Amino acid sequence: MAFEIATASVDDVVRVMEWASDEGWNPANTDRFAFHAMDPGAFLMGRLDGEPAVCISVVRYGAGFGFLGCYIARPAVRGKGYGLQIWNAGMKRLAGRNIGLDGVIAQQGNYRKSGFRHAWNNARHEGKPVFAAPPPGVRLVDARSLPFDRLAAYDRRFFPELRDSFLSPWITMPERAALVAMEDGEITGFGVIRAAVTASRIGPLYAASTAIAAALITGLAATMPGKPVAIDMPDFNEAGTRLAEQLGLEPAFETARMYTEAEPAIDRASLFGVASLELG
Repeated sequence: MAFEIATASVDDVVRVMEWASDEGWNPANTDRFAFHAMDPGAFLMGRLDGEPAVCISVVRYGAGFGFLGCYIARPAVRGKGYGLQIWNAGMKRLAGRNIGLDGVIAQQGNYRKSGFRHAWNNARHEGKPVFAAPPPGVRLVDARSLPFDRLAAYDRRFFPELRDSFLSPWITMPERAALVAMEDGEITGFGVIRAAVTASRIGPLYAASTAIAAALITGLAATMPGKPVAIDMPDFNEAGTRLAEQLGLEPAFETARMYTEAEPAIDRASLFGVASLELG
């Protein structure tokens, strides 16, 4: 059988999101547009006799960071080496960079063989949150009403590189809402919610306090009434985990955040939810 790996087409990226849904990952409906905007060459598709069979995303951020995700082999081709081939092609594309990933817990041993080291776990919490009002002096505003450079600078506190090409469509695409918490003219929190197959996905979620995080969660949830929400929370934020329980959100599954080099320096204390398990 003939096997070849090439940069994915736009149609292929749609197919990758469908495969992710088949795996139970609940990708948001329009995330693929931001994924493609950030790095159009990031998605690789492996074809067996011309038919899509395996995929991976390997996004380049700045000069020194990359993120690996969407590593999927269709059930019929698993165990035949095609997944390893596209994995190696993806790692080659990110050579020389610190590479991050969010992988299933059971595969940590395999990732370690490729040089990844465990940093923390992200636990998805799902449910319909109880209402929480903003604390005194804090107001929630549409993120799109702020000067974009201010929002991008705030996001940079939580990510190893600037990612303007990702962030801009992330807050403006259809079927989503983005809110910023403001206090005394300063940004004290930020969150985005996106419609998905099942629970609406919230991410990223940053907040200077649990009270602000709670207000953002319920404010975002209110833009998609009647739907449960899902947040991928880092386990090092113990206050965030307690908050999820208080709001009525329940843990669903965990992934392992791993890096090939030292863990990037980010604002851990205010990180309540990562943007995307696929792109970091």
